[in-house]
Amino acid sequence: MLPVTNMEEHGSYGQFCPVSMAAEILCTRWTVLVLRELLCGTTRFNDLRRGVPRMSPALLSKRLKELERAGVIETAAGEKGTTEYRLSAAGRDLQPIIMGMGFWGQRWVESDLSLKNLDPSLLMWDMRRNLDPRPLPGRRCTIQFLYPELPPTRQNWWLVVDGDDVDLCGFNPGFDIDLLVTTSLRAMTAIWMGLSAVRREVEVGNLELDGDPEIARAMQQWLGLSKFAPQARTVS
Repeated sequence: MLPVTNMEEHGSYGQFCPVSMAAEILCTRWTVLVLRELLCGTTRFNDLRRGVPRMSPALLSKRLKELERAGVIETAAGEKGTTEYRLSAAGRDLQPIIMGMGFWGQRWVESDLSLKNLDPSLLMWDMRRNLDPRPLPGRRCTIQFLYPELPPTRQNWWLVVDGDDVDLCGFNPGFDIDLLVTTSLRAMTAIWMGLSAVRREVEVGNLELDGDPEIARAMQQWLGLSKFAPQARTVS
């Protein structure tokens, strides 16, 4: 059984109900999003930060320690003396719960509200994580995303695909660009969430593709969509 270790710090619900006891561990701010990243396979602190870019490093460290004390995650020594965070059996058992929350949000939360919470770093990190290299040519491909409405330091992002390895760069990696994707952050987020499609955004003038026509034609296939994108929406 898991210990409930943060009841005094965060306040106890004071109920014996299992829902209440689980909430003592899981319902502190940012905890579910940290668990989302761990369930997606992220194990290193800096990579966890990229998945929750608005969470302070100090708070992330605190939440990880709480989850470890609660028996939800375990730590292990990684390469070059780094610490890796991995889900315990109890943590892995949370997958249907976290996924269920995502599917509920995709189905019931109003889409315009979702598209107000735009974040290029999180979007690109998720796209990098879910990208399918199989429709791309069998060589290194560099795809640049340009969001003209953003400040200059956040306008440009590069995905470098080499075999099964996909890297995300916030600076020019120095390779020839195979495809330049120029679009608004809102349009790209709508595509990623399954609220729109590449062809639709091209047709209405919200997305421009310049470069290798083979890569451009296959964008909807190689693009990493949200795991919740297939969920049918109940609200518009």
